[in-house]
This record gives sequence, C-alpha cells and structure tokens, in this order.
Amino acid sequence: MTRTISGLSEIAASYDILLCDVWGVVHNGRESFPAACEALIQFQRRHGRVVLISNAPRPSTAIFGQLVDFGVPRQAWTDFVTSGDATRRLLAERAPGPAWAIGPERDAPLYDGLGLRFAGPEEAAFIVCTGLVDDTVETAEDYRQALTAAARRGLTMICANPDRVVQRGDQLIYCAGALADVYAALGGEVVMAGKPCAPIYDLALADAADRSRVLCVGDGIATDIAGANAQGLDCLFVLGGIHGAEAQEGAAALLAREGAHAAYAAPALVW
Repeated sequence: MTRTISGLSEIAASYDILLCDVWGVVHNGRESFPAACEALIQFQRRHGRVVLISNAPRPSTAIFGQLVDFGVPRQAWTDFVTSGDATRRLLAERAPGPAWAIGPERDAPLYDGLGLRFAGPEEAAFIVCTGLVDDTVETAEDYRQALTAAARRGLTMICANPDRVVQRGDQLIYCAGALADVYAALGGEVVMAGKPCAPIYDLALADAADRSRVLCVGDGIATDIAGANAQGLDCLFVLGGIHGAEAQEGAAALLAREGAHAAYAAPALVW
C-alpha cells in the first residue's frame, strides 16, 4: 500500500540518498517551490545527500544558471545528473553522424565537443530529439510527416528527454517524449537514456553502497515512478506536478491505472 505522508521528515531517517526530480517538484519552469527547496536543505543537514535527477536534455552544467534564475538555492543539492549527461554517451558512440537534430536552439550544449555533423532527415544516419523547436505553439503531430519518412528509412531516434509533458507555470507543454511516442507508433526505433531508463540511474548512483537507503522523489508516473520501480528503489510520489489535474483520484488510483507503485505519496514536497 502507498502511505500518504505530510512531510519528508516522517521518513527521512530511513534514507541516505535522495534522488529528486526537478521540474514539477522543485520548480515549475518559472520559479522555485520554497517549501520543496527547504525540504532538500533539511535532508542534507540531517541525513544525507541530495542528487537532483532531471530529464533535461542538456548537460547538468548547462542547467546550473537556470536553477539560480528560478531561485533554487545551491545548498539544496549535492550533485546533479541530467538525461543530457547520459545521452551524450549515446551520441559519442555514433559520432560523427550525421544526425538529424530536432529541438530548440537552447539545447545546443548537448552537442558540445562531440564532433557530430548534422543533416536533414533525408541524409542523416540517426535522429537526436531534445524537444519541439517551438514548444509554445507546436505539438507532436506537427512532426508526423517528417517522422514518417525517417521511420521508413529505418533511422534510430535518440530521445534526450523522455518526458512527454512538463509544467511551465500553470501550463503543460510537450517535450521530446511526445515526439518519441509518435515515432515509435510509426514503427521507428527509439533509444532513451533518461528516466525511466537505467543509464541515468547508473550515473546518479555510481557510488551508492546500499540502494535500499535511496529514496526517489518525483511527480511523473511514466518517468520518475516507473524508473524507481524498475531499479527496485523506494519512491515518494508528488501529486501536485504534472498529474495535478487528476490528483482528486488519489495516489493509489493514479498509480494502479499505470501499473506502478510508490511507497509514499504527498501533495507536494515539504519537510
């Protein structure tokens, strides 16, 4: 059964490492959640390490400034691992390409130093998708025609962000995972390194001595919760993120519908 808790302090003593999702738990894409940041600070002071684990499609070093801009204090976390960090290993294996890169200009740091060449879908050897070019107006369906042609060529898509949607302020916006869903439905092969897949957990827990003392915190059932389940890790399901509109169903109903399990649930991350 999933235990509903009022705050992280109720269970923190059972864990030495916190793997905490970022977008939807620590900030909403515009500003930080002060209570969540304070919970992370308190965990570090009293119990252990906080590793932020994000499906951001850029190297973690390229996200530091964003966290500062959103008001996430540096003392709230010890280490930071992103899907971009894990994805760079996959891209390095396929360099020099050429790659058909789908995504906004802000994700360019993903490719720094890899020696990749780029081409359109007709000449590329594989696809790398970091998101929609303009996620303020586009949907995944806008890419169906081009992705259909790529699938016919048998191109593999490396999806640098498995998230389908994220919360930006009070809106939900489409991410690379939504494009990966379309591509897979067209018969295309999709490879991912971020949550819920193993590579990002291998990076985040490279020095973890006892995984039974690791707690994952996240708001995405298909990514955070599914990833924790696959790794055999305890998890805290935060209902107030991307599933906020469905929160009235309750954690148990939401998790059961997706065939997932969480040891704990809470409306938000607080101490």
